[in-house]
Amino acid sequence: MPAVENHLIELLPRKERLRLLAICEPVQLVHADVLCEPGAPTRHVYFPIEGFVSLVTLVDGRPGLEVGMVGREGMLGAQLALGVVTAPLHALVQGPGAAWRVGTGDFQRELARSPALQSGLNRYIYVLMSQLAASAACLRFHQIGPRLARWLLMSQDRAHADHFRVTHEFLAYMLGVRRVGVTAAAGALQRSGLIEYRRGDLTVLDRDGLKATACGCYDADCQAYAKLLRRDVAVPRARRDRQLPCRSLQLQTINPLP
Repeated sequence: MPAVENHLIELLPRKERLRLLAICEPVQLVHADVLCEPGAPTRHVYFPIEGFVSLVTLVDGRPGLEVGMVGREGMLGAQLALGVVTAPLHALVQGPGAAWRVGTGDFQRELARSPALQSGLNRYIYVLMSQLAASAACLRFHQIGPRLARWLLMSQDRAHADHFRVTHEFLAYMLGVRRVGVTAAAGALQRSGLIEYRRGDLTVLDRDGLKATACGCYDADCQAYAKLLRRDVAVPRARRDRQLPCRSLQLQTINPLP
């Protein structure tokens, strides 16, 4: 497992970063695993390194709707910084990979003694709030095609690859639409040469074209993150830039994501 590779942890001063890592354990996030349920006590917090998690809201027993994502730019369980143990959303592993995991009690004790950790989480919670609000507006006002392009960009950023597995059924579940709508939108992206999709295997062929197709919510998410979580960073610039979650922001830096 990499030494750290989670942006929130990397932002901490060295002493507090090492202290937090000392209480972390390495785990593997497994595709389709449920890490928490709304209304249930939070047993662990997760700092993804390679994997990423969909935040899903459930209403009246209907299929859920994705309202946010957590990758190596953030953490699952940020509500603990507000003194709330109860999980607000259904958290589903979308991309498998490595993560750091910390028990709730240990994390709360470290949070109480680390002003830098508390400050970083306060900013991250604001970013999550912005993402949730953007998702609500996106669902109401934007067409399936631009929403799908945004979702693919967000997933690509967190998968750290141009190729990943995803089914039409899962896309329909995440976007809150019928499968036929996702099939039509994905087909249009494929005919435009932006993606290639075969039996659950999706490859992004033209990222710039996908960005041009996506709704403005994608850039808004990236800018909100850059504004609030790139200030007063206590790590070298090259290392900091390498951790950014949105590749569109990488274009303004020297070192892109590997």
